[in-house]
Amino acid sequence: MRPRHRTTAVLTTSLVLALAAGPLAAPAFAASPAAVARQASGPDAVALRAALAGLPDADATAALVRVGGTDGIWRGSAGVHDLASGAAADPDARFRAGSTTKIVTATTVLRLAAQRKVDLDTPVQHYLPGLLSKAFEPVSVRQLLNHTSGIQAGDGFGDAFADQYAHRFDTLTPKEVVASAVAKGPEFRPGERQDYLNINYTILGLLIEKVTGHSYASAATRLVLRPAGMRDTYFPGADPRIRGPHNHGYQAVQQADGTTEFVDVTDWNQSDRRAAGDMISTTADLERLITALFRGRIVPGPQLKEMFTVPAGIEGATYSAGLQRFEYDGQVYWLKSGARYGYSAAVVATRDLSRTLVYSVGATDAKGESMNPVAQRIVLAALK
Repeated sequence: MRPRHRTTAVLTTSLVLALAAGPLAAPAFAASPAAVARQASGPDAVALRAALAGLPDADATAALVRVGGTDGIWRGSAGVHDLASGAAADPDARFRAGSTTKIVTATTVLRLAAQRKVDLDTPVQHYLPGLLSKAFEPVSVRQLLNHTSGIQAGDGFGDAFADQYAHRFDTLTPKEVVASAVAKGPEFRPGERQDYLNINYTILGLLIEKVTGHSYASAATRLVLRPAGMRDTYFPGADPRIRGPHNHGYQAVQQADGTTEFVDVTDWNQSDRRAAGDMISTTADLERLITALFRGRIVPGPQLKEMFTVPAGIEGATYSAGLQRFEYDGQVYWLKSGARYGYSAAVVATRDLSRTLVYSVGATDAKGESMNPVAQRIVLAALK
């Protein structure tokens, strides 16, 4: 399905525009607990503390931040566990990691490629015969990984929040999502353009299951989560709950009388996302993932290159296998963001791991068109 929020696609622009942005909306809630932070060296602790100041506010109820790398470390959290109690946010809490799941999916496929169980240049039709109709030309596994497949977005339970919220406990399977996409026919010829869509990774999840003979969750846990030491990360399937310690997520909903209601959206069945975005994780686990991955501890060098290779000859292409390339202040970063209602997350790192950033923001409009102001402040402060 086509995500309405494309944080990664607008991040570079947002970094510039944020410098000239006007004041934030007035705080919508009571005064927040003080941000909790620890500085070692390197990152700008003053700027990072300022980025978290004033939570909860109209834009976010909580924020969890880890800045790391060889330049130094900084840890911080602010906001509340839930609006009803006003208790301080748990800095080690689990959260919906959204499309950062794609890092794990791409890594799983690349490990299978290293084991010669998958050939990146072989059409997906070879591994999943009958999945795509005859209207589709051969689509390689690599083209799914870097979003150049030309397959259109699948259908969900609607685009509006109210429609999706009404179905938050219903199950929509990946196969149903793919079938709705296939019925639309191709958007463009494979390799002709790049269009970031969940459908590519939904199909990769099915490929992983076919090749391994195990569920996506089982295969990704064995091939990626365990080697990376991600003990607090899991894939919920159709379970709408977040197991273990977690902060609540909220969506701001405008009422007929002009007031805003903050609807608790913590419990939500993410089964339609699966390999494209259903992962539940922690900031510490996502930091472990990017560190182990970039150090070559999970994927061998020849396959790891795919994560740092943007397809050539395609105007505007920025996505690689599981990541996105962007430049800021003369430095190249690789990132992946993700958003589910109530939660916005991102993983950002330099190739040499001199600077890493992982955050989870309890965004009150996580699927909005623009980058969350709190997340924007965090990124600007962390990449100084």
